[in-house]
Order: sequence, then structure tokens, then C-alpha cells
Amino acid sequence: MSYVDDTALELAQKAFAEAQASGDGKIVEQIGELLGASSQSLQESYSTFVRVLRAEERARELLAKAAAKRTDA
Repeated sequence: MSYVDDTALELAQKAFAEAQASGDGKIVEQIGELLGASSQSLQESYSTFVRVLRAEERARELLAKAAAKRTDA
């Protein structure tokens, strides 16, 4: 990956982890806005990684529910 992608991924992971730990998702959007004011490229990459992390979380939850259903049956 490029420096921009590496940095965006790291920031997205940290922001996502902080949002989960604190229960306040605003930090993710605040970081995105901060990045957008300085570097559109970094913001776009960050936003992509945030979407990927959120999609991954939803997919894992769905898989866990499916597995729980199967073991309950």
C-alpha cells in the first residue's frame, strides 16, 4: 500500500477502536472532517477504510448470529 493508504488505515482502525471503546461514534466522523480540511486524498482513503471496518463488523455479527442459531437448533 501507499503511505496515504497505510496512514488512513491506521487512523481508521484507531478511530474505530476508540468509537467502540467509548460508545461515541462521533470521533470517526470528526477525524474524517479533520483530514478533509487538510488532505482530500487522505480523507477519501480513511473513509473507505472506515466503511470496510463497519462492513466487516456487520458481517461478523451476522455470522455469529447464524452460528448461534445453528447450535441452538
